[in-house]
Amino acid sequence: METIVLVGGTGTVGQALAKGLSSLYKVIILDLNDPKINQTNVYFQYANALSKNELIQHIPSNSAALINLLNTNTQNSLDETRFHEMTDLFFRSSYNVLQAAVEKQVPKVIFASSNHVTDRYEEEGKSQLKREITTDDVPKSKGLYGVLKYASEQLGMLFSEQKNLSVVNIRIGSFPKDASKQALIENKRLQHTLLTEQDLIQYFRLALESTRKTGTYYAVSDNEGKPWSTDGVEKELHFRSLRNAQDVLKE
Repeated sequence: METIVLVGGTGTVGQALAKGLSSLYKVIILDLNDPKINQTNVYFQYANALSKNELIQHIPSNSAALINLLNTNTQNSLDETRFHEMTDLFFRSSYNVLQAAVEKQVPKVIFASSNHVTDRYEEEGKSQLKREITTDDVPKSKGLYGVLKYASEQLGMLFSEQKNLSVVNIRIGSFPKDASKQALIENKRLQHTLLTEQDLIQYFRLALESTRKTGTYYAVSDNEGKPWSTDGVEKELHFRSLRNAQDVLKE
């Protein structure tokens, strides 16, 4: 069984992936907080992603992939202190993860990017382009978070070109803690932008299995009126949505 490492894997996305992928991989979570997941093949190790040495120390040399899930409660302030905090978390740590992969000879890094890379094109879950937003559209973000996510995507492309590393960027739609029918009724945007747990796990599984060297994809379920295109991931990774917002609303 191959080993994958979730860097920053204690959040909502990380815990879902750890559980969902543990039947296929040995999953190691590197983070500052133990999520205490009681699941076979899931292990926790304390590590600070702002320290490249700590990452290198705790990443097994035989790992098949690193998944960068580092995140926090986002405040898109240009306050100087907040700017440095966000730059550390969403950019400098991305460099550390990529460099650690190179030094530990891990062949692939999957980066959990965000739909906020292009959020100027979207309002309340609807594309403002009169068509679905694609990864070919010039990134335009309303805040620092999206700017730094895009910067980390581009950093990954540089590592892929110069260090022979496979890098996949997944721009996650909406993956809330509460994706119940009631939550969708109360949040109209979520009816368009939802990424269901089944589809989240499928996206990352396909990215792990893919032999493509690079790729950037929007991760959203096949919801009615979804703002982002999934044509690329359907063609290149053979993704097919398993459950969407309308399925949840029918329950």
